[in-house]
Amino acid sequence: MLILARKTNESIIINDNIEILIVDVKGDQVKVGIKAPRDVRVYRGEIYAEIQKENIEASKSELPKDIQNLLKKKGQNKKSPDDK
Repeated sequence: MLILARKTNESIIINDNIEILIVDVKGDQVKVGIKAPRDVRVYRGEIYAEIQKENIEASKSELPKDIQNLLKKKGQNKKSPDDK
């Protein structure tokens, strides 16, 4: 991990297209501004961890029976490359 000291209004540049700006420091709280392209997803650490947890739980759950049946039917209706 790279650790850098910054003061208010100082920034860090990542990969030529992301800027992390120290906006304000009060006591033990630091306000950070982030300039990044729209396609770069930026999450607070605790939110990202929760998203990952929910994704793992969702991948463990079974599809409802009606969706499973639809997928089975769709698979049965597929034509093989040999079918014409």
